[in-house]
Amino acid sequence: MERTCLAVILAAGDSTRMKSSMSKVLHPVAGRPLIAHVMEAIARTDIHAAALVVGRDAEAVTKAARRDGMRLNAYVQQERKGTGHAVLAAREAIEAGYDDILVAYGDVPLITDAPLRAARAGLAAGNDIVVIGFHTANPTGYGRLLVKDGELLAIREEKDATDAERAVTWCNSGLMAINGAKALDLLSRITNDNAKGEYYLTDLVEIARAQGGRVTAVDAPEAELSGCNNRAELAVIETLWQQRRRHALMLSGVTMIAPETVFLAYDTVIGQDAVIEPNVVFGPGAVIEGGAVIHAFSHVEGARVSAGASVGPFARLRPGADLAAGAKVGNFVEVKNAAIGVGAKVSHLTYIGDATVGADSNIGAGTVTCNYDGINKHHTSIGEGSFIGSNSSLVAPVSIGAGAYVASGSVITSDVPADALALGRARQEIKPERARAIRERALALKAAKQAKP
Repeated sequence: MERTCLAVILAAGDSTRMKSSMSKVLHPVAGRPLIAHVMEAIARTDIHAAALVVGRDAEAVTKAARRDGMRLNAYVQQERKGTGHAVLAAREAIEAGYDDILVAYGDVPLITDAPLRAARAGLAAGNDIVVIGFHTANPTGYGRLLVKDGELLAIREEKDATDAERAVTWCNSGLMAINGAKALDLLSRITNDNAKGEYYLTDLVEIARAQGGRVTAVDAPEAELSGCNNRAELAVIETLWQQRRRHALMLSGVTMIAPETVFLAYDTVIGQDAVIEPNVVFGPGAVIEGGAVIHAFSHVEGARVSAGASVGPFARLRPGADLAAGAKVGNFVEVKNAAIGVGAKVSHLTYIGDATVGADSNIGAGTVTCNYDGINKHHTSIGEGSFIGSNSSLVAPVSIGAGAYVASGSVITSDVPADALALGRARQEIKPERARAIRERALALKAAKQAKP
């Protein structure tokens, strides 16, 4: 839009019902603070600046709200006197002069840019106030939008509504757009002449109409406007977010066998023809390319899985894990800060950390890259086509050359040249009949103990 816009985001509530040691808007959905979801939607509405009204944890909330390319200033609301009072905490920003003022809330993380754009379009069409509403089958507790001939006459709180008004199912979300040229005048006319002695933003509807202005409302899906006041509502919002994102991924060509058991992060990327089996959890920073398979009960965070690679079941990819095309990480394998080369196999019961595994290498069961000396991390390099026998420990820093073999059960502390065989274990000895003697001695000891009174 060519019109300039200031977004005022209210995030100063004490969040008493959350019963938390931190601000409500810092609680995460899909691994990201509530306020960050709201700011992402706002950033897509072509706004020019944002004013964040904060209270507790002001510094942390402001940091979580920042977005590249968005000018944001924070304003502390010292007293809590209602939503109208909260918006005026950003008076300095409003005075700068914008065509549109968009009011949003920091605890409505499912909002998309569509209703925000619709509200701004309503201002461009000549309205002074545009309220964002939603239809619901259960309107109890919400303010009702009273509309006639396309104009919004009033927002009636339930306790003040008549029986006929309570039957209205179009409800107020609290979000609205205000004509920037009239915003300060209209806001200054809000009074606290009500039972709670607070300044209600919803009073703007009747104030604007009394000044000869036009007021209307636009509709948005109920789910998008779900607010969060306690942990139970936070869980509902998480569920709704996950459902929406899973649905979008499946429509884009991702197969999810049991989608309701897959949990995604806000930035999870999954390519076309990837297959996600049941009970998979993605933390932030996961990129799964097309054609990859993530088997059941795996956890992937901060990792890249290339086309045709396979993970799990029961595998964990930690930040920095990078699987090349056709690589395999099998059951009960953990990979951290390590590159697994094209076609390499780490099939089971293994830890690969701070390492490079060359193409077509095979890492046997029980292998451990011993990367930590108690103070510093060290790197292990395994060359292409290498074979690491089961139950081997590679003590970093160490390099295994291309095509080298490490015998099972070895502890490798020195570099192994290419195509060499390394054995780092004691020579096997055979003691004939010794097992029989040990067993007979143990049985005699047991019998003696049982014979005691």
